[in-house]
Amino acid sequence: MKEIEGAGVALVTPFHEDGKVDYATLERLIDYQIESGIDYLVSLGTTGETATLTPEERTEIWNFTSKSVNKRIPLVAGIGGNNTAETTRQIQQFDTLDYCAILSVSPYYNKPTQEGIYQHYKALCQASPLPLILYNVPGRTGGNISAQTSVRLARDFSQVVATKEASGNFSQFSEILRDAPEDFMLISGDDPVTLPMMALGAAGIISVVGNAYPEKVSTLTRLCRANNYVDARKIHQELLHLIDLCFTEGNPAGVKYMLEKKGFGTAHLRLPLTPISDATKKTIDAAMEKLV
Repeated sequence: MKEIEGAGVALVTPFHEDGKVDYATLERLIDYQIESGIDYLVSLGTTGETATLTPEERTEIWNFTSKSVNKRIPLVAGIGGNNTAETTRQIQQFDTLDYCAILSVSPYYNKPTQEGIYQHYKALCQASPLPLILYNVPGRTGGNISAQTSVRLARDFSQVVATKEASGNFSQFSEILRDAPEDFMLISGDDPVTLPMMALGAAGIISVVGNAYPEKVSTLTRLCRANNYVDARKIHQELLHLIDLCFTEGNPAGVKYMLEKKGFGTAHLRLPLTPISDATKKTIDAAMEKLV
């Protein structure tokens, strides 16, 4: 699926200090991503603080994002949860607008078996008008989508076109690439391992740090796709410290502070997330000054 190759960014949701969605900053951020060469955008993934948004806010953000992008690049919507019936309902009610796919996280907290995960995604496939991207992030969900389950889903449902892998398990990545259908795509879900995953055969990244440094991330993926790993390593090494700082006190707190420093609204978060400490701010300030 060509639309989701290369550099994708999981957009933050900017907020005003009073907690309301800052649509003016969101529009400027979208333009910044597109002008910097990002290949596609993900609206309301985990980085968008989706769990803290009301259903009405989610719908408004999807609609606003579609209108702001205006068909300039592809769009993916994040729709997931740990209640299969409710997630299915949300997908059925989703106005696809200009979206090309749905990114859906594996059920969290419930800790289903591999068969439960398979049946969950099977139900989503039967409900979804769009292709599905699996999202495996065990550090957040409490459970792993095994390589065997990812491959089984890819073989059984042509609608399952990719997996965003944030397990950190390179053996698992290799098994997926070896056993899945040829057109099934592996996408990095962790910024620091984008380069080695693409060296294995991953199609790209859905990035967090790309919110603040879209040109760096888009250039990195383009170099990898051209098998120019010498130059790609330079960008990889430049970004590593800032990537770590994105997650030091939780995502998206770090990258929102970086965006505030770049003039994109405030770093305001909705509870239970809280702002980063002054010590981390100083570390980020120094790291940003070093990166040209």
